[in-house]
Amino acid sequence: MKHNKFSYKLGQFLMFAGPAGILFCAVVIIPFFYGLYLTFTSWDGVSKTKPFVGFDNYKAAFADTAYWQALGRTVVYSVIAVILVNIVAFLLAYLVTSGIKGQNFFRAGFFIPNLIGGIVLGYVWKFVFNRAFVAIGEAMTGQTTPSLLSTPNGAMFCLILVSVWQYAGYMMLIYVAGFMSVDQSLKEAAMIDGCSPSKAMWNVTIPLMRSSFVQCLFLSTTRCFMVYDLNLSLTKGEPFNSSVMAAMHVYNQAFVYKNYGIGQSEALVLFVICAVIGVLQVYIGKKGEVEA
Repeated sequence: MKHNKFSYKLGQFLMFAGPAGILFCAVVIIPFFYGLYLTFTSWDGVSKTKPFVGFDNYKAAFADTAYWQALGRTVVYSVIAVILVNIVAFLLAYLVTSGIKGQNFFRAGFFIPNLIGGIVLGYVWKFVFNRAFVAIGEAMTGQTTPSLLSTPNGAMFCLILVSVWQYAGYMMLIYVAGFMSVDQSLKEAAMIDGCSPSKAMWNVTIPLMRSSFVQCLFLSTTRCFMVYDLNLSLTKGEPFNSSVMAAMHVYNQAFVYKNYGIGQSEALVLFVICAVIGVLQVYIGKKGEVEA
């Protein structure tokens, strides 16, 4: 009887979770271990042989100054973008949960940019920066106005601006769920005890929304660290490779320069850095969560 019950549960599990498990292994687990194997070879992506080189690729990755420069730019971009994304998302969530007229319409409107793919989004904003803003600047000043994308600082600013515009709407929904999960009676009790609305927000609402902050910080950090599509379509790493992010450098190393072993090694280093940051972020955030 117990054997039949176990077989029945196993069959149900395989029926519902089996296809997802197979797909996960096919597109995540197997490619990951295959990529790990390639880090020990000098494969060029074409030849049938994959010469074993040991840890030479890791030595080359750590000696690649261009990679560490790209990683440094990625850190700067991610820190600024993550802070701005979460500030904007929190303010938008507060706005659309404050009872304003048409707040459901605004929720949908703010979320729409996240539905646009990074490639399409990059080309649209590239037109805006190169044509629309330039034309507006020339009309206002009467002089030729260079595009923001033509300077290193301007290109970085454009990447951050578009990232905030794209990701803020998605993070807003998580903050909206956080606002709605807070019992309003707690806030009302704080205000009865003498708290101003701002103090009640800071001392009651925000601590109870800690899980929302943890989720948003984790998602926005990982997205920014692994940005590639927007980087490719908006700047292509220009001008003078000053806006090449870590993911683009890894892609170029493997698929453009045909150094698959070094590219995979650098990708693994990037993965480890992202994993460590993500785990620490979630651990610190969860450690101080407040129960309602």
